[in-house]
Amino acid sequence: MIWRRTTRRWPVNQQRDGRLGIGIIGAGKVGPILGAALAGAGHALVGISAISEESKERAQAILPDVPVLEVPRIVELSELVLIAVPDEELPDLVNGLAVAGVWQPGQIVLHTSAAYGVEVLHPAVLAGVIPLALHPAMAFTGTSMDIARLADCYIAVTAPAPVLPIGQALAVEMGGEPVVISEAQRPQFAEAIATASQFSAAIVDQATNLLGEIGIENPGRIVAPLIRSAVDNALGQAGDASRLGFTGLDD
Repeated sequence: MIWRRTTRRWPVNQQRDGRLGIGIIGAGKVGPILGAALAGAGHALVGISAISEESKERAQAILPDVPVLEVPRIVELSELVLIAVPDEELPDLVNGLAVAGVWQPGQIVLHTSAAYGVEVLHPAVLAGVIPLALHPAMAFTGTSMDIARLADCYIAVTAPAPVLPIGQALAVEMGGEPVVISEAQRPQFAEAIATASQFSAAIVDQATNLLGEIGIENPGRIVAPLIRSAVDNALGQAGDASRLGFTGLDD
């Protein structure tokens, strides 16, 4: 269950009807997709920030009816602020908005970084926000096909216990399956995600390059069935998450 704010200041235990005004900070490959998924679940998107021409084009393509706004204005208008920026930018962004006095009591603030839990949101928490960390364990393309892929995705949820149901409900509304990751487990989770994505990309590049060197056209078509079947076999042998080293996860 998630909760709705009826005034600028609202208690965490106040139930809501399920609709939030959501602002998105970051128009990379992740932010617009999660915004579109939440809009599909009935939430209202109030704005998205975009700086580069590429990010503006992506925001327009995925969220054509959502205005591009400055970050402080997005925070001002939002009941839920979804932050989808590179890991290295997240701490300074959160702290800078806290110094500027932009965060609002009772506001939900959610970031999508795999590397951080909710501690990185501490400057915003001091201003009275509700902190959440949700990371979908999938490789985003930044196109609309990602919305459908969320249905097969697990979403890591880190949050203080009293508001954990908010994060779990939002993960479900994004289309994914929530899995609880504690603050202490977050670094190991991030390492696993990075290892899987980087290793997969490296193997595909190496294999296709080798085939290309011997004159095979469209080598990706040759290796695609092999890689998919090899990964499926490996996952079948790996078993459940606890055998992969994530003991203590809540399913």
